[in-house]
Amino acid sequence: MQIKENPTIGFIGTGVMGKSMAGHLMDAGYKVLVYNRTKSRAEDLLEKGAMWKETPKELAAACDVVITMIGYPHDVEEVYLGKEGLVNNARPGTVLIDMTTSTPSLARRIAEEGEKKGIFVVDAPVSGGDIGAQNATLAIMVGGKEEVFEAVRPIFELMGKNIIRQGDAGAGQHTKMCNQIVIASTMMGVCEAVVYAEKAGLDPELVLQSISTGAAGSWSLSNLAPRMINGDFNPGFYIKHFVKDMGIALAEAEAMGFHAPGLELAKSLYDQMVQMGEGELGTQALYKLIREN
Repeated sequence: MQIKENPTIGFIGTGVMGKSMAGHLMDAGYKVLVYNRTKSRAEDLLEKGAMWKETPKELAAACDVVITMIGYPHDVEEVYLGKEGLVNNARPGTVLIDMTTSTPSLARRIAEEGEKKGIFVVDAPVSGGDIGAQNATLAIMVGGKEEVFEAVRPIFELMGKNIIRQGDAGAGQHTKMCNQIVIASTMMGVCEAVVYAEKAGLDPELVLQSISTGAAGSWSLSNLAPRMINGDFNPGFYIKHFVKDMGIALAEAEAMGFHAPGLELAKSLYDQMVQMGEGELGTQALYKLIREN
C-alpha cells in the first residue's frame, strides 16, 4: 500500500497534545487541515498556516490522511461512524489514524467499517503527555495492517520516537491499557514518596536526585514529581481522561477474567479527585489528595 508523496493531512482534536502534534506535521511541510469543537483552541495552528474546516465531514473529503486526538470513546464513535463522520465521508484509499485512547472493540469496529468502504484505519494511542507531544518523543502503539502502518510510519516519526506495531486493529489500544495500568500504580507511589519526603523534613528535590536514577526511576517520577513539588497541577494529561482510561482497562480486564487490584485502587483515588471538582487538573494532582489525607 502507498499513499501519495505529499498527502494532505487532517487533524481533529487540537488540545493539550494535539496542537503540538499537528504543529510538527506543519513544520515538516505537510498541508494540514484542522477541526476542533472549540475553534479558539486551534487559533495557534491557524495563525501558523493550518486551514480550518467546519466539520469532520468537510475535512474528511479533502484529506488523504486524517488523524484524530479527541476525548472519549463516544466522541470517537461519533467522529468516525456518525452520518457526518469520517468513515462515511472520506474518499476510498484515505488512511484514518485514531490516536485517542479508546476501547479495543471500537477500534476493531471502525477498522471493519472502513474496510467495507475501501478506507484504511489504524489505532495508534500514545504515551508521553504534553512534554512528549511538544518534543515529538511520544511512544506510539499501533494496531492495524502492517502495510498501512509502514505507509504512514514517516508521519508517526514526526510525532514520536518509540513507534511499534503491536498487531491488528485494537492491538494499539490494548497496549495503551497496559501503559495506563503501569502509570496508575506508579503515580500512587510517586505521590506517596513526595509526601513522605516532605513529612520527614527532607528536601524533596534532593530526594528525587537520589531515587530517580535508581530502581525507583520512572517517567512519572522524573517528569511529574517536580511539578508536584512546585505546585504545578496544570494538565499534561487530564485526570478526567485518565479516569476514562482506567475504566476502559478495568472493563477489558474483567472481560478477560483478570482482577487488577492496583488499578482499582488508583481509579478509586482519582474518582475522588473528580468528585472534588479536580478533573481538569493534571494526573500529578493526586499528590494533593494523598498529602491531605
